[in-house]
Amino acid sequence: MSLKQFYSLKFSACFRLLCSLLIPALFLSGILCVCVVVLLWGIRFWIQQRKKQLTSAGRDGKRPLLVAFFHPYCNAGGGGERVLWCAIRTLQKKYRNVTCVVYTGDRGVNGEEIVEGAFRRFSIKLTHPVKFVFLEKRYLVEASLYPHFTLLGQSLGSVFLGWEALLKCVPDIYIDSMGYAFTLPLFKYLGGCRVGCYVHYPTISTDMLSVVRNQDTRFNNAAFITNSPLFSRFKLVYYYFFAFMYGLVGSCSDVVMVNSSWTLNHILSLWRAGACTSVVYPPCDVQTFLDIPLEAEKSACEYSIVSIGQFRPEKDHPLQIRAFAKLLKEKRLGQQPLLKLILIGGCRNQQDEERVDNLKCLCEELGVSNNVTFRINIPFEELKRHLAEATIGLHTMWNEHFGIAASMP
Repeated sequence: MSLKQFYSLKFSACFRLLCSLLIPALFLSGILCVCVVVLLWGIRFWIQQRKKQLTSAGRDGKRPLLVAFFHPYCNAGGGGERVLWCAIRTLQKKYRNVTCVVYTGDRGVNGEEIVEGAFRRFSIKLTHPVKFVFLEKRYLVEASLYPHFTLLGQSLGSVFLGWEALLKCVPDIYIDSMGYAFTLPLFKYLGGCRVGCYVHYPTISTDMLSVVRNQDTRFNNAAFITNSPLFSRFKLVYYYFFAFMYGLVGSCSDVVMVNSSWTLNHILSLWRAGACTSVVYPPCDVQTFLDIPLEAEKSACEYSIVSIGQFRPEKDHPLQIRAFAKLLKEKRLGQQPLLKLILIGGCRNQQDEERVDNLKCLCEELGVSNNVTFRINIPFEELKRHLAEATIGLHTMWNEHFGIAASMP
């Protein structure tokens, strides 16, 4: 047997072996794909039947249009919650046949207390009742549950939380108002809903990619990662993978609203859904603050510096306290008026409360406890009073998405 014949027989044997393995594999893959499609179609059909059973007709005999907002922390007092309640109030005023639903994970409160809290914090009064769907598994989207791969863990957790929400109430229109984009395909393809979202801040952005690429230390990029080229490269691959998945799920949205041109540019680069994306600026109650009378003279015995923002890592409250401590150290050299730092914000959960406790410990460590005041979940009238009396407004978030600026009378 010649060498050419030997290699020919060897190639034929390998080809037959490959075909014997590949053809069954393709056949099994095809069957598996068909089974998955049938299963998903069956789940969607079951959900639609469940929707008919759970939805009742209104007084006029017509079934109301259910518009659901996915906002697991709706009882918090941040800007995102203000957008939520303003959106619901606007829908109620404009459309009579709409019933607004809020998926929330807040426990220990009822619907009336949540609505009352919205009025107390934002002076927003709803014209009609809101249906609240209370979720049991909000812990699945808590950052503390995922010390590593937090973005991926919270996103996958939101899918399970969204599944609980979908089983309890199937809406006609679903709106993610808190940034859980991974729930969009769930409600669109299994729930059969029209889906939309309001993006306050992208879950991942090109700026976050550049931080990892440049090995810069941030609250979400630990020093042990920035000091290791290997860890930084691995995290960069992870971020690129997550950004790809984030773009896929986000592109499922029928309507995309963003809160600023900064957010718009990032969403367009990731989701590539320019045809259905628009900027809708947050509802800021400017007139309320314009009505504050301007005082001719302020008291020279005390000056206050006011910071407003939820107690979250990205707001960088420790930087404010350290800067304030440095200011006090320099001012103590002479006879100066009393300076006071007032930190105003909302706490969404136990993790935020622990963050406030850590900030108080930092104040004690720097010796500024007597000059720093924490005001948590305060009423709107008290917030307005602090702003009216303040001398300086302070904000330290890197890449603030809405461009918050403070102007004090």
